[in-house]
Amino acid sequence: MTVSVTNHLNFRGDARAALEFYQLVFGGDIAIVTYKDAQNVQASSEADHVMWGQVAAKNGFRVMAYDVPSSVPWEQGKNAFFVSVRGDSAKEITELWEKLSAGATVAQPLAPSGWTPLYGMLKDRFGVTWVLDVATEYKAP
Repeated sequence: MTVSVTNHLNFRGDARAALEFYQLVFGGDIAIVTYKDAQNVQASSEADHVMWGQVAAKNGFRVMAYDVPSSVPWEQGKNAFFVSVRGDSAKEITELWEKLSAGATVAQPLAPSGWTPLYGMLKDRFGVTWVLDVATEYKAP
């Protein structure tokens, strides 16, 4: 079992441009899934916004990003990132979730989602927002 931790940056409509810029700076491969790709469009004007994206380079650089939907409060610089924890198995992620959720405020309960067997989001007792999921390869529709 392995776990990886990655900074997960939050934007409002600029995630694609940011990921493309970071790829130019650090190299590596870029992957982008839009809300439309994931069939999770809440506002038609945001269909092509990034629901999940990442740049991963062989030199070890990795960053994830998404566009916070307009239905969710967001202020640049105030809630600019999450910490993403990805694991190889549901058992591993569930065990970490159970420990990390002590005293936390759960924003999205740990449950199956459209792109992974398990996904959850919480703000720990120190005010840090964490997203936990089981690593999978996303296949665009």
